[in-house]
Amino acid sequence: MSGPETPDPLAGLDARIAKAKAARDRQSGDGAVGSDLPAGALGLAFRIGVELVAALVVSLAIGWLLDRWLGTRPWLMVAFFFAGAAAGMLNVYRAASGVGLAVGYRRTKTDDADRSGQDRGDDQR
Repeated sequence: MSGPETPDPLAGLDARIAKAKAARDRQSGDGAVGSDLPAGALGLAFRIGVELVAALVVSLAIGWLLDRWLGTRPWLMVAFFFAGAAAGMLNVYRAASGVGLAVGYRRTKTDDADRSGQDRGDDQR
C-alpha cells in the first residue's frame, strides 16, 4: 500500500551549490567570495575623490552655519576647512589602506597571503 515515492529535494544539493559557486567565480573573475572592496582602480579612485570632497563640503557647511549663527565670519569656516581637510585625508588613507571596510574588519597577513597566493610580508594589523 505504499504510494509512489517522492524524490528527495536535497539529493543533488551539493552538486548544484558547487556548480553555482563555480559560475559565480567565473563571472567575478577573481574567486574572492564576499569581498566588499571596489572592483578596481577606477572604483577606488572615485571613492577617494568622494571621501575627500564630502569631508570638505560638510565641514565648510558646518563652519558657514556656525559663522552665520554666531556672527564670527569667516573664522569658524576657515577652522572647519582645515578640520575637514584633515578628516578627508584620514578618510583617503583609510580607503587606500583598506582599514575600516566593515565593523571589526582588519586585514591580516593571512588575508593578504590568500589574495596574492604568497606572503608579501605586509603587517597591517
